[in-house]
Amino acid sequence: MEKITRGTTNVFADLGFADAIERQAKLKLVLAINEIIRTEKFTQIEAASKLKVNQPKISALANYKLEGFSVERLMHFLTALDRDVEISITKPKKHRTGSTRVGEIRVAST
Repeated sequence: MEKITRGTTNVFADLGFADAIERQAKLKLVLAINEIIRTEKFTQIEAASKLKVNQPKISALANYKLEGFSVERLMHFLTALDRDVEISITKPKKHRTGSTRVGEIRVAST
C-alpha cells in the first residue's frame, strides 16, 4: 500500500518550488482576473484593450502561464478591471516569527 502524505495549502511548496509563495499569489490573482473576464464576457481583444496589453498576454493569462507577470502587474490588471485589491498585514500568533503566506485574496468591485 502506498503511503499518502497530506499536502500543505500551497501546492507549489509541496512540489518544492523555491518561489512557492509568489507563484501561489500569482495564481490567485490570475484566477480573479480570468473570472472577471469571463463574467464580464470580454473577448480576449476587449480584455487586452482594457489592460493595455496585446491579445497573446490575455491568452497566456487564460492558460495560467504565469511567467512574465509580476504580482504587482497582476494587481494593476485588477484595478484596470475596476476592482479593489486588499493586502492584509497581521502580527503572528504568540511564539511565532513573521512569515509570508497567501491567504484569501479579496477582489471587490469599485
